[in-house]
Amino acid sequence: MKAIDIGMICIKTVGKETGKKCVVTDIIDKNFVMITGPKEVTGVKRRRASVKHLLSTDEVIDIKKGISDKELVNILKKSGKLDFMKGKDNEEKVK
Repeated sequence: MKAIDIGMICIKTVGKETGKKCVVTDIIDKNFVMITGPKEVTGVKRRRASVKHLLSTDEVIDIKKGISDKELVNILKKSGKLDFMKGKDNEEKVK
């Protein structure tokens, strides 16, 4: 398992948000991180999550600790990762 860092894009593996992508916005301790989708993009609300419930991807964005959802959406747009977060990349590969 890879180390989880701020700005890492992960996939939730447990709970009602299973399969949805999220971004790590803060590291609480060795077992928990703060994540957000943001909710308007992926449906994942800002919350504390266990690192055991996250699958890390190779995608990382450069953000500061504790970034707001609004700022995060702007960075995702500028970096071209907004469609990746919404899952449109995966849908095209499946077709």
